[in-house]
Amino acid sequence: MAKILSWVRLRPAIVLVVLLIGLQGCAKSSNVVKLEGSIYGTGWSLVYLPDESLPAPDVVEKAVRAAFEVVNVSMNTYDPQSLISEFNALPADEVMEVDWDFTYVLNEAMKITRTTEGAYDVTVAPLIDLWGFGPGGPTQIPTDAVIASTLQAVGLSRLNWQPSIRYLSKRVAGVSLEFSSIAKGYGVDLAGDALDELGVKNFMLEVGGELQLRGHSPRGDAWRIAVERPEQGRGTFQAAVNVSDVGVATSGDYRNYFERDGQRYSHIIDPRTGYPVQHDLVSVTVIHPSTALADAWATALCVLGTERALDLAERVGLAVYLVYRDADALKPVWSTKFGPFLASNAASG
Repeated sequence: MAKILSWVRLRPAIVLVVLLIGLQGCAKSSNVVKLEGSIYGTGWSLVYLPDESLPAPDVVEKAVRAAFEVVNVSMNTYDPQSLISEFNALPADEVMEVDWDFTYVLNEAMKITRTTEGAYDVTVAPLIDLWGFGPGGPTQIPTDAVIASTLQAVGLSRLNWQPSIRYLSKRVAGVSLEFSSIAKGYGVDLAGDALDELGVKNFMLEVGGELQLRGHSPRGDAWRIAVERPEQGRGTFQAAVNVSDVGVATSGDYRNYFERDGQRYSHIIDPRTGYPVQHDLVSVTVIHPSTALADAWATALCVLGTERALDLAERVGLAVYLVYRDADALKPVWSTKFGPFLASNAASG
């Protein structure tokens, strides 16, 4: 367990700030079942409505944990025996066959990379390590020359990928993959599907703030959740949304960063430039049927900045809620697709 505990804590590709409204109240209700535990270096919780036809809670929990473990075995960069770690250790031109889950995640990540013209890229791992957001933590600011050299191992063009036969190799040495901006959400999706197969139709599943919500809440209506206001302190809400049969993920730059000589360096690295992002966008919340894709898109849009993120969201039809800095104030803006999810009088926090 120690290896997986490091995965999210030490190499977070995203900051998850979605909080749950009424979760504690639901947990105390006799009309719901609540399960919880630890995975991926964070906590998970499940609230679902019981039914006489459903299996016992221990059977439900076993199915959820089994789904989480699929991601752990395939995509945990902190386990040297995982599939992704084996690939990252390979020399250039050595071919590896990956599993179906790895294939799906890589294919979906590549689609977002192309749509964002490289703003999102799962080959960004060498840059994350270079800037000290890996296990070693921040050390020193890399020089322009070192960043330029590291960029030679970043980009989809550095991969040789044959998805039909699931063969993957590196075109150049030093390439490594990092799925933490999509894999945890994929684990949530797999667990959600496992619950559906067991007949659990009405549930809220959360892993480190990333959610999959199905059916209806204990009140008989949509699940209601809150997006935390992106500030250092906790406990205030930026917006409330009513959702069902969707995934929700949030990414932001305001908790994981370091400072040197008065300059703030975010953990969100632009894979096109090799540098941490420097713009006004503070957090991005995405609602999507897939939690994995909500997760990945939230990271991608954080790289782009407010104006370009909103423009792209409108163009591709994404439901996104952005919070940006305007002088000393935090202001929200959201896409057309996000508007129907907003609870009344809750848009501005």
